[in-house]
Amino acid sequence: MKILIANDDGIDAPGLALLEKAARRLSDDIWVVAPSAKRTAAGNSLTIARPLTMTRLAEQRYSCSGTPADCVLTAMTWLFKDDKRPDLVLSGVNDGRNVGEDLAYSGTLGVAREATFWGIPAIAFSRVKNAETAESDADHLAEMIEVLWRRRADWVAEGEWLSINLPCRLPAPLRTARIGRDKVGVSSVVLNEDGDVTEIMVPRGRQDSSTPGDENSVMADGCAAINRLKWAGESVLPKEFLDGLASLSRKG
Repeated sequence: MKILIANDDGIDAPGLALLEKAARRLSDDIWVVAPSAKRTAAGNSLTIARPLTMTRLAEQRYSCSGTPADCVLTAMTWLFKDDKRPDLVLSGVNDGRNVGEDLAYSGTLGVAREATFWGIPAIAFSRVKNAETAESDADHLAEMIEVLWRRRADWVAEGEWLSINLPCRLPAPLRTARIGRDKVGVSSVVLNEDGDVTEIMVPRGRQDSSTPGDENSVMADGCAAINRLKWAGESVLPKEFLDGLASLSRKG
């Protein structure tokens, strides 16, 4: 099995090392393409019509000057252009949970989403901050990936991928979770004011809000929260709504 690993915390992130260690329990054909620096909240943005620098660090291991999604794009269009594409894309393990509105902002999830654009199954992993890490974490993560891969017929579909939020300790049972509301970017601070120019910054942090059954509550119970996310598919508007817009097509 050929596996591509990327993240948004950068090529030297401990979470990437953990995921790579777990993946090597399952395959000897591992490719790593990760941002050269931290790219938090990059979402699914791409670098178009501007140069990207790819630095080969070791056999089948590269850093990319662009975004997390760029790592997948460059792998598909350059590294694997004339070769077999990966069977699976793994993203993470992100330093911090990805819940609620993070589904739109997260570069970790942007990696997995970009993989689905290329028709490749993808799993994005995130973990609560200040987790109680152990040497056995890679073994437990490898077991989780192996089971999910074996059961891929149950979750792999066009435009769909998995997001898994790991709790403080592993091993942890998987439990489906409702997508909650835990807003990031809720304030800004003024760094400098110079006439009409004001420099501000949005600090890190979130509201840590939770309701029963959402991702945060599932992790608080010591479980790993799993969500099946989707970008593809048509959302059909109700006929009554469309009938109400009929006047827009009438002439004079």
